[in-house]
Amino acid sequence: MVYVTRRERFNAAHKLWVEEWSEERNFEVFGKCANPNWHGHNYILFVTVKGKPDPITGFVMDVKDLSTIVKEQVVNKLDHKNLNLDIDFLPKGIQPTTENLVIHIWKQLETHIKGCQLHCIKLYETENIYAEYFGE
Repeated sequence: MVYVTRRERFNAAHKLWVEEWSEERNFEVFGKCANPNWHGHNYILFVTVKGKPDPITGFVMDVKDLSTIVKEQVVNKLDHKNLNLDIDFLPKGIQPTTENLVIHIWKQLETHIKGCQLHCIKLYETENIYAEYFGE
């Protein structure tokens, strides 16, 4: 089994907030992420597929095709958007955390990957924080 990873980047804003909580409680739990005027991140997305290299091309998947799929299905929909308000594939009311994003990015991509398998979605929110998802 060979694993191939494509890296993409996008920028997006969000706010983590629970309406039923006080402002004090929201800031206690979410810190700066509860900023009433939102805040943004420069996300780095890694999409890994796995499979056996094609005997003719040597590819697990043509990385140009993978890039196109990731851009069309994810990056173009998230880049320079408000994750709380603008993203049709995020359920309304869900906290737009990195943990939730990787799950929904997986769902956006899984039906578009052909000839190999989606293996992992890794999303960096900052250089020190990332989440990984390997499907269910």
